[in-house]
Amino acid sequence: MLTIRRLGTVPYADALALQAELVEERRAGRIPDTLLLLEHPHVLTIGVRRGGGRANIVASAERLDALGVEVHEAGRGGDVTYHGPGQIVGYPILDLRPDRQDVHRYVRDLEEVMIRLCARFGVQASRVPGLTGAWVFHPERGPEKVAAIGVRISRWITSHGFALNVNVDLTFFDLIVPCGIADRGVTSLQREIGTPLDLRHVEDELIGQFQGVFDRVIPPPAPALTAAQR
Repeated sequence: MLTIRRLGTVPYADALALQAELVEERRAGRIPDTLLLLEHPHVLTIGVRRGGGRANIVASAERLDALGVEVHEAGRGGDVTYHGPGQIVGYPILDLRPDRQDVHRYVRDLEEVMIRLCARFGVQASRVPGLTGAWVFHPERGPEKVAAIGVRISRWITSHGFALNVNVDLTFFDLIVPCGIADRGVTSLQREIGTPLDLRHVEDELIGQFQGVFDRVIPPPAPALTAAQR
């Protein structure tokens, strides 16, 4: 079973606190597997990968302040990335026990969700050996990342997750070396298709692909109460 929570725009610090709370709820068995879908205001998040982090923020503090971009330590895997409007961020809170206790498989499964989702919109995405995420290949520009992945797994309960560039302003990625990879660019579904997409529709498609890859069922909505039941 999988519960979907579509939260709209959520400040990054609030999302961190919510994830920590839900991880403990999931560990205790008080909630089912849960997928949070949301957007963040402009923020740079820093993972725990050695040799990068703040060193891969190329913009000055003054420039970030002028643009209204916050910086947060994320506590996930990976390096630095950008989140902002027009990007769908997904935080799966899953218990991988008993049959999915494989970190490599979990990351590959998230990539598969992103690859299948892109295909639904006519965009061919794939993997790059040795790197995480979903990538679109261009003959002139080489591979460009359309979806980033950075996860945390604590006693087989997952948090953090993925960020899919839909209608995001790609110029904000110029503030950083995205994911610490200097020789690879970023792209978005809007850039690949040539037109903005309805985020709600993309979320709908994402939920369907997530269900398929992770073999989860979403419970039907509860029926409305009649006047006599209220």
